[in-house]
Order: sequence, then C-alpha cells, then structure tokens
Amino acid sequence: MIRYMIQAFAVCALLAGCATGQTSAPTAAGDIPLPAERVRKPVTILISIDGFRPDYLDRGITPNLSALAASGVHADMRSSFPTKTFPNHWTLVTGKRPDNHGIVGNSMEDIARPGEKFTMANKDSFWWDQAEPIWITAEKQGVRTATMFWPGSEVELDGTRPSDWWPFSQSLSNDRRINAVVDWMRRPTATRPQLVTLYFDTVDTAGHFYGPAPGEKLHAAISAVDKNIGSLIAQLAALDQPVNFVITSDHGMAETHPDRVIYLDNILPRDQYRLVVDGNYAGIEPLADDMTAINAAFLKPHDNMECWKKADIPARLQYGKNPRVPSIICLPESGWVVYQDKPEWMTGTGGGHGYDHLHPDMIAFFLASGPDFVGDTKIETFDNVDIYSLLAHLTGVKPNQSNGDLSPFEQALKP
Repeated sequence: MIRYMIQAFAVCALLAGCATGQTSAPTAAGDIPLPAERVRKPVTILISIDGFRPDYLDRGITPNLSALAASGVHADMRSSFPTKTFPNHWTLVTGKRPDNHGIVGNSMEDIARPGEKFTMANKDSFWWDQAEPIWITAEKQGVRTATMFWPGSEVELDGTRPSDWWPFSQSLSNDRRINAVVDWMRRPTATRPQLVTLYFDTVDTAGHFYGPAPGEKLHAAISAVDKNIGSLIAQLAALDQPVNFVITSDHGMAETHPDRVIYLDNILPRDQYRLVVDGNYAGIEPLADDMTAINAAFLKPHDNMECWKKADIPARLQYGKNPRVPSIICLPESGWVVYQDKPEWMTGTGGGHGYDHLHPDMIAFFLASGPDFVGDTKIETFDNVDIYSLLAHLTGVKPNQSNGDLSPFEQALKP
C-alpha cells in the first residue's frame, strides 16, 4: 500500500498540477518561467485496454494503473449489448448504443447490401456513417486529433479523418504504439493533437486463450500493458506535457470451456437458415422470407440459452431496433457458447465476451486522471455511453446528441 501511495504521488506530479486543480507553468532553471510558447496545455488521451476486467486492478500487478486510480477517479462501467469489441468501441466515441450507431456486432449484415457481410476488417464508410465519432466532430470544430488504433478510426466520414492515424496492425508492438503517441506530443503547438486515442489488444487476447482467472500468462499480459502505460506517463512528463488520461475497457471477460457448448445442429439443420454470427451469442436469418422453420426451432425453451425475435429482445439489452440486428438473437448463459461446430482452438479453459451486458463478468473498467480530475475518487457504476460526453468536456468540443451525458462525473471533475 505504501508503495502505491508513493507511486500515486509521483503520478500526480507528472500529470501537471493535479493536486491544486491548476496547470502550473513549467520552469527552465530555478524559478525562471519558460517562454510562453513552451507552456503546454493539457491534452486528452483516451486509452482502451481491450478485455480488461475491473478486478484485474485488484491483483497487485498494476502499479502504474493503480497509481493513476489513486490520483484520479475510477469506477466500474456497464458495457453495451452485445458486449463485443467493435460495438462498444464505437459506443465509447459516439455516445450512442449499438442500436443507434449501427455497429451492432463484430459481424453483421444490411438489407441494403445483400450478400455482403461486415467483418472487423471492413473500412467502407457505409457501415460506419450512422454516427459521428468524436475525432470527426473535433476536427470539424478545429480541434486536432490523432488515433493510434481504434475501431473505425481508419474510415473517412463526411470527407474527414483524424489529422493523424495509423492503419491497424496487431503485429505492431505496444512499445511502438507508445512511441508514436510520444512523437505526436513532441510537435509544436500548431500540429500537436489535443485528443488522442490509443488501443491495446494484448490483455483481451490473453483472456481469450487462458481465461480471466489468475494465471501466469494472463498476468504477464496485464503487467506488460501496465508497464507500457508507465512508460507513456514518464515520457510525457519529460516533455512537461500535462495529460488528462481516460482509460477504459470495452467489456469484461467470462470463463469458457469445451464442455459448455450449445450445438446449433441439435436445434435446426444448418441448411435451413443462415448464420450471421455465433460464439458468445448467435444471430440467425431465414434463407428466404419464411420464418416458420426457425421460429419453431429457436423460439422455444433451450437449456442454457434463450432466443428471441428481434422485436421481442428484452428491454434491458436496449437492442433490436436497428435493421442490421438479425431476425433471431440467441443469448447463452455467461460462460456458455453457441456454435455449429466446436472451433479447433477450443481445447481447454478460455475466455469470451458478448453476453448480457448487465452480467458481472461483462462489466468494463474505467479510470481517469489528470489536471481536470480530483484525486482518489470512486464514483458509481455508469454506462459507457457517458464517456463521449466526458471526452467532449475535456477537449472543449461541442458534442452531438447522444445517449449519455456528463452527470456521472460531476463529483470527479474540478470546477
């Protein structure tokens, strides 16, 4: 605990004035103020640690994240359904639920594009233009942005992109991602981004392979990202660059096992429907307009799974109005999966997400720290649609209409 308190004090100093609520001007030597052009205004850096459960912070392996939490605000955060990567990342930067922003799954179809399926590699603006992400809104208002990976950040919308962006490559190491952000911060004021996104996928990957329970390989991935964030903090402090960090995950992680598989072939032969998505939930369409066969097969009680017509999806999921939502949604219990064939990689205990967003296993992680935040504050659990309003507040961007607001953060923000 003493070690974390010391680290928290150090991080507070690095975040430029977080103890007083003011961003003090750095000095060159002694008490001689730096020239005005060298005094840096705070920037906002939004970091996603994909698949990071809130309880990972309690395992004693995240000194840098723990120090940031002590110097700022932290909370549990409710994801949106489906608790998948692309829908929730788009929610975080648009403030809209998947039903309203159009990215209703990692895999989906649209009646306007018959025979075509959206996948996570798709950069066609057709799929993304039902909502405007904050970097596009910011650029239109003269606020310079940069994205070091984020789902949708490679897409040109309304003729606009982030001022700086990198095409996603999972092979690009976390160190190189950090270095790119630091290089942007080295720029002069006119070309320095004021809003940056940064994305880490390695914790999610480890969670899928090894499950969320304490274990050497998962903990190695968590510790490595924590060290990456510590490196980013140190390098930005060396530049005298004050930062408001907003660090989130997109969803939690539940333990899965090969013994907990629901086989769709036991419900209806695969040649009688079209499978849009499977895994931690299933989306099903008829081969023609006739829903008789799939209604009879799926809309009845099943062990460890419930299925609905999209018009009858429970209100708690806030899902089913967008035309891209499949005609039938089947949701297994947390920890169960639904497939036609068990994947070859599913040989032992692993992890998955996509379940009911209100299930404890699917709760996401949030912390924020910097000159605009009060220290060591725990706030109530909130919905991830509210992050958009927080980013707009920190960057001085006038937000578009969204499903969230700033109210969850009122006690955490300095006047």
